[in-house]
Amino acid sequence: MDQVRPSSAWLVDTHAHLDFPELATDLDGVFARCRAAQVAVIVTIGIDAETSRTAVELSGRYPHVYATVGLHPHGARRLSDDALHHFADLATQPKVVAIGEMGLDYYRDRQPRERQRACLEQQLELAVQCQKPGVFHIREAHEDFLCIVRPYAGRLRPSVLHCFSGDWKIAVRCLDLGFYLSIPGTVTYKNAQEQQRVVRLAPLDRLLVETDAPYLTPIPFRGKPNEPAYVRYTAEKIAELRRCSFEEVAEATSGNAQKVFGWTF
Repeated sequence: MDQVRPSSAWLVDTHAHLDFPELATDLDGVFARCRAAQVAVIVTIGIDAETSRTAVELSGRYPHVYATVGLHPHGARRLSDDALHHFADLATQPKVVAIGEMGLDYYRDRQPRERQRACLEQQLELAVQCQKPGVFHIREAHEDFLCIVRPYAGRLRPSVLHCFSGDWKIAVRCLDLGFYLSIPGTVTYKNAQEQQRVVRLAPLDRLLVETDAPYLTPIPFRGKPNEPAYVRYTAEKIAELRRCSFEEVAEATSGNAQKVFGWTF
């Protein structure tokens, strides 16, 4: 992929981890398969200081790659003042489009919940300061998330619920705050009925698509490492659920990504 191709039929993978070994050892192949699948842009995600630095480096190396910087809730204890300053410095780089992924994970619960909440608030402050959208990782913690984020919503740029896993009632509350819902490959699974309902009911102009590669591989590749090219299967499933064309989903979700992340072609 030599350059971004801003065609309406091209897709944006709004959340991937290009630095993870499943992808990093074959980026040329990853990008070739993206081109074949009509995936034009990839946002590679920082989850700590090291991966955030790498995301920025990758965005500088490849014209079709953008970066986020931030600390995943699994590392909440590591958010020192020095780390915040480091993320703030990285956020000044021209292709850093968001702060995150940040959030709350009450499913794994690898950090004390109080510390997770404090870490989220600190990064929300950073996002407001940097005038960047947030990319939120929320698992089984939507009520606490909404309580924490609501006072920031008026100051925060429209932001993203990565791998949205809430039900329709939660989706409505997130949409009311101006957020976008990012849909991963799990929407292709037979047991993803609530997520599929959200896809049917949500406005198309508030949906994004993502892989979370190398995780959450869609059918028909479930059980294998995920990669950005497979975001096409998510878009095709959304088109099926909404009874519209793939082209309509591609045009809408790519346009939504451009609005959120602010790049220009």
